[in-house]
Amino acid sequence: MLNFSFKKTAAILAVCLFGVFFALLSFVPKESVPSWFPHPQVNLGLDLQGGTYVLLQADKPAVMKERMDNSRAAIQQALRAERIPYRQLVARGDSVSFSLVNPEESRKARDAIREIINTRSGSFQNMLLYDFTEENGNFTLKFNEEGSRDLMIFMTDKALEIVRRRVDSTGVAEPVIARSGEDRIIVELPGLSDPNRLKNLLGSTAKMTFHLVVEGQTTPDAETQILPEIDPANPDLPTGRSIAVRRQVELDGSTLTNAAGAFDSQSGQNVVTFQFDTKGARAFQKITTEHIGERFAIVLDGKVISAPVVRTPILGGSGQIEGGYRSLQEAEALAILLRSGALPVPLQVIQERVIGASLGADSIRAGLISVSVGFILVVVIMLLTYGRFGVYAATALIVNLAMTITVLAILGGTLTLPGIAGILLALGVAVDSNVLINERTREEVKKKKGVINALETGFSRAYTTILDANITTFLKMAILWAVTTGTVRGFALTISLGLLISMFTAVEFVRLLVAKWVRRARPKELTIGFLLRRLLPERTSFSFMNARYWGLAGSAALSTLSIILLMHPGLKMGVDFAGGTVVEVQFVQDIDLGQIRQSVNAIGIGNVQVQQFGSPRDVALRFESKDTAAERDAAVAQLRTELEKIAPIRENGLSVSSLDASVGSELFTQGLIALALAAVVMFIYIAWRFEWPFGVGSIATLFLDVTKTLGFYALFQFEFNLTSIAAILTIMGFSINDKIVVYDRVRENLKLYKTMPLRQLIDLSINEVISRTIITGLTTLAAIGPLVFYGGPALFEFAVVLVFGLILATSSSIVIAAPILLFLGEHRLRPAIVAASAKAPKKPKAGVV
Repeated sequence: MLNFSFKKTAAILAVCLFGVFFALLSFVPKESVPSWFPHPQVNLGLDLQGGTYVLLQADKPAVMKERMDNSRAAIQQALRAERIPYRQLVARGDSVSFSLVNPEESRKARDAIREIINTRSGSFQNMLLYDFTEENGNFTLKFNEEGSRDLMIFMTDKALEIVRRRVDSTGVAEPVIARSGEDRIIVELPGLSDPNRLKNLLGSTAKMTFHLVVEGQTTPDAETQILPEIDPANPDLPTGRSIAVRRQVELDGSTLTNAAGAFDSQSGQNVVTFQFDTKGARAFQKITTEHIGERFAIVLDGKVISAPVVRTPILGGSGQIEGGYRSLQEAEALAILLRSGALPVPLQVIQERVIGASLGADSIRAGLISVSVGFILVVVIMLLTYGRFGVYAATALIVNLAMTITVLAILGGTLTLPGIAGILLALGVAVDSNVLINERTREEVKKKKGVINALETGFSRAYTTILDANITTFLKMAILWAVTTGTVRGFALTISLGLLISMFTAVEFVRLLVAKWVRRARPKELTIGFLLRRLLPERTSFSFMNARYWGLAGSAALSTLSIILLMHPGLKMGVDFAGGTVVEVQFVQDIDLGQIRQSVNAIGIGNVQVQQFGSPRDVALRFESKDTAAERDAAVAQLRTELEKIAPIRENGLSVSSLDASVGSELFTQGLIALALAAVVMFIYIAWRFEWPFGVGSIATLFLDVTKTLGFYALFQFEFNLTSIAAILTIMGFSINDKIVVYDRVRENLKLYKTMPLRQLIDLSINEVISRTIITGLTTLAAIGPLVFYGGPALFEFAVVLVFGLILATSSSIVIAAPILLFLGEHRLRPAIVAASAKAPKKPKAGVV
């Protein structure tokens, strides 16, 4: 294992140098690098750099008009079906009215249109839409206030999910998308996005329909409409041509299953291809079969984008849209709209601004300083613990960080605060890998093996543990990445990259450094351990399982208390999950965001997010929802009083609006499903690699760790937001990694000590890895600790929860996971010993003859 060919050595060093070079290059301004030279950069999220803010408003009059037109058509059809004569059937604004020729047929007409009268909004409340009046054969349906409001909320929520899909399809990572009020949607995208492309993406309804062309007609009538023709690549540039098409929709875009930009080699053009589902494909085939030789118009948002002649029946349910697309990107822009689905309501961009980082420059600076200090502390601890081998581990850690930054930059990843948490966890895993290698090698040295033999055995045996721990975590992250979106997906990506890179740096790169040193120095003996390592005992013999009942009872009590705390007072949901209030303030002068953040977070209304909102004089403040309007107004008044102490506010320069949760129920459900799937997959893997009692012990302990962490949030009323999700996922990573390390040693000892009772064997295994547990815990605390003391208010709660979780995850391996394994595994893993113990005669009690 310590033999490296020249080619393998060159390849490893080349990869490391590549990672370090491009990581350093990512910090160089783009203008300073030649345009021809690749310059990947890590995108920063909204919390770290700000971005573009767009406010969209649903077009309520358009919704009402469409509903009224549809109701008018439905009434007409219903009355004709019942042969009820009528007159003056008209849709005006928010109402439809008509009169009967014979008023005595009023009851019959009312029964005919009863289903239309009882139309509901379709939302959760599902309120009636119309007020109905009838007098002397004169009928009127009119939108009622509550129903129309409920309909707009329902339609806006549907539009929000489509906007989310459109934004996700563009590759923009971790946006903030939330409903504001009944008919507005807030979209915040990290970085400086192209405003025009963004507005086209979000504002286009993308309602695609297919109509037969009416040749030779130039004026509209009851059956025909005249629509403008446009070039789909340049929708805002009129062509001056129009086409007459039937009003009847032959097929619509609701049956589309896919759309994509592509290059047509036959025509040499960029095109948009589309595919229908089974129902749509059958309809498409029928239409093209019955109308060969006729033109068939593809209409997007009321404009004809293509009107080809049907040459032959189209049987495969697919087609393409040709246009003057100058690039695949232009074709893909239309494909994204079609793929994501049509907006149920037109959206108008009513406001667009550049916003600052939600954490603020002061919090970011404090966070970066804290992370840097933590990284330096980890390096120092490794040096003081392992000496020369600590130098190798520290070097690998630096390369690991550089390669993670490089790969994130190449993939166009977005780095947010949860992403930084992911990097911390990945670095913790990398450190733990080196600690495992060093501790296993120390054990081999004590067995008086030669230098080469001890090193090779140490690396090979540690590698099994590292592989199992990393694969278990990787499986969980892969499921999270596949099922979820947004911040959780970004976190999963960061962790997954870190795990793959740590397998290279912590194992292959360190092994190369050790191999080169051994070949050069040819040491006769091996000493792994320096100042701090000598302070730890070489061997311990604690009887952990003697206290197993106390440990399980204590854990059960804490978990029960956590469940009670989750019921009352419950989690203090942040703006991400519960929505809240947005206060926009315009000052008469430039202001200091750090001063504002410190002041408003000290007045007792909860955590207040502060960010620049446009010019340096404009600020947006967000705080969690209050129970009543009076409480909200009181909080706003407190904010105003505090802000006026800092700087004067412009006249009419303060506005208040409500904000719905940016993490909808769909995304929350996705996260729960992903975690459940991850638990099942991890159990299957651990049961396959170990035995099923190991899998039950790991997953049960993981669940209890998460329960206690949630109880910790409820006890101290820390705000629960997206950053909290990142903290919990990080703790889960710590927990499963620690369980695998302990269980791997138990598995190894089961083969070495075939007659040792399981209780004694588990104690032995824990004692053998206790040094690794202490060192890994110390280095991880060193990485996180500075965030508690120097990270500022924005990071304090996040860091405190991580410290609590680290202590919890480490201790639960001993007090929960190990006893569960003992109870479940004694009969399965040591059946012969259990059987022999049952057959052995019991000793008589004292005093009994």
